[in-house]
Amino acid sequence: MRSIVTASLLALSMTVAGLAQAEPVKIGVITTLSGGGAGLGVDTRDALVLAFKKAGNKDVELVIEDDAQKPELAVQIAEKMIQSDKVDLMTGIIWSNLAMAVVPNTVAQDVIYLSPNAGPSALAGANCHKNYFNVAYQNDNFHEAMGQYANQDYKKTFILAPNYPAGKDSLTGFKRYYKGELAGELYTQVGQTDYAAEIAQIRASGADSVFFFLPGGMGIAFMKQYAQSGVGLPVLGPSFSFSQDVLPAVGDAALGVKNSASWSKDLDNEANKEFVEAFQAEYGRLPSIYAAQSWDTANLILSALAKASVKDKDAFRAALKEADFKSVRGEFTFNTNQHPIQNIYVREVVKEGDVLTNKIIGTAFEKHGDAYVEQCKM
Repeated sequence: MRSIVTASLLALSMTVAGLAQAEPVKIGVITTLSGGGAGLGVDTRDALVLAFKKAGNKDVELVIEDDAQKPELAVQIAEKMIQSDKVDLMTGIIWSNLAMAVVPNTVAQDVIYLSPNAGPSALAGANCHKNYFNVAYQNDNFHEAMGQYANQDYKKTFILAPNYPAGKDSLTGFKRYYKGELAGELYTQVGQTDYAAEIAQIRASGADSVFFFLPGGMGIAFMKQYAQSGVGLPVLGPSFSFSQDVLPAVGDAALGVKNSASWSKDLDNEANKEFVEAFQAEYGRLPSIYAAQSWDTANLILSALAKASVKDKDAFRAALKEADFKSVRGEFTFNTNQHPIQNIYVREVVKEGDVLTNKIIGTAFEKHGDAYVEQCKM
């Protein structure tokens, strides 16, 4: 079933000081609010809502709907938002297969889409579009960082990811920088919860380490089963598998795991401190990377609204490209394909009191772009 939440229902009708013109702006938010991936979408929604609330915006209306992690439903919602709700902008999609189902048709209808998470390679290269801005990353990026990091200690890594666009980008990114031997390479089912067969293959592979990308409930299931198996090989992954939204469910099995991200709650900049404090005060929990990316997406939109009317597409796109906002990630700029240039960090899962979280232990890349930008002809 679809779930429709508007900004008015969330008591979010507030005004942004400095709007270029005091005009209504309607933003369609399609995200995952039910099923195994709901935690990712909830953090995305909550950060977006809070950012506009903190800005005090009465002219922005959020139309929020649950895609239930189903591409066909996401397509239906997008068409309704464009044709019936007459949204000015769209955002919110978590999963790359849903993004590939929705984004090309959305931008072709001259609606600007800002991605707070999914960054499929197909939209970064030859199929880039003037109406598509990725505020998070290109899918390969975090995995490239772990491939680079793995070279320090490991010679024979077993790698696995789900069989969908982000999973394929993940392993492609890891292999782009990893110089060692692969003990094995597997693609699992999206939404899979039983990993006994995969763990048995890892055990028999002769690997000295395991790299996996399994976001949301998939990662929780894998890590619990892996810990119980006693295989004991060091585990590496992107932040999605060790994000704040999944760590409580994974438990102490995650302690010490190294993972990569463009953000961490301990990044030392004022915007990040304000974000972490505001999110924790509002919701009683620490934010995840999904929340951080969504917060930046909202503030990018606000920065552009302060300079241009959303009805003037050329001016508004130009304002977005400037990225004139204080990112929780620190320095943030757009590459020519409208994907981020940013630092990628290595984090370690630690315990602060009774709370599992991440801390930065190093920098994998500085001002890192993506491998597909040269294919983009904008």
